[in-house]
Amino acid sequence: MNFTRMRTRTAKATAAALVAVPLALGGAAPQSQAQDASPSPSGTFGPGCAGLAQKASTIRDKVVEAAAAYPQLSNLVSAAVRAQLNGTLDGKRNITVFAPNNKAFQGMTASQLSSLLANQGQLKKVLTYHVVDQRITPNQLSHGSFTTLEGSKLTTSGSGTDFKVNGKANIVCGNIEAANATVYVIDAVLQPPS
Repeated sequence: MNFTRMRTRTAKATAAALVAVPLALGGAAPQSQAQDASPSPSGTFGPGCAGLAQKASTIRDKVVEAAAAYPQLSNLVSAAVRAQLNGTLDGKRNITVFAPNNKAFQGMTASQLSSLLANQGQLKKVLTYHVVDQRITPNQLSHGSFTTLEGSKLTTSGSGTDFKVNGKANIVCGNIEAANATVYVIDAVLQPPS
């Protein structure tokens, strides 16, 4: 009987998460571990790393579970579930995800976000435009050009710990490792070329 109640609660929580995609993060989440702000091959970098609350380590988690460890990526995780991409992304090896944070989704107009969420095909296209089928190191970001899972190119530029994607989105925290992916948190939702 407890198992049945737990399954019902889990189903309700998942449904609530899907409905909450357009909602703001809300209050500040407690910070369980601050990330190192200096770049290194094995560490994270960027001005937003210290503000990312997470569980102790995501290195053994597949990418969707790793992203779910960060409250600031809850809208992205919900969108990936809605687009039925979580299994696809978790099943890939050695990918890079340019992960829009919740503020990135809040930067869209209400009508843009509503339209995107209502069209599963378009949502899948937009989300796969944020994924590259190789692990990208910080050294490759200076003048990078990469083909996405969606099929179009995206570019990266910058130096030190200051990088942009497509000249628009800032990498606010980069080089987060998951079992099958490297994650770069960005502050804008990228749109694939028409």
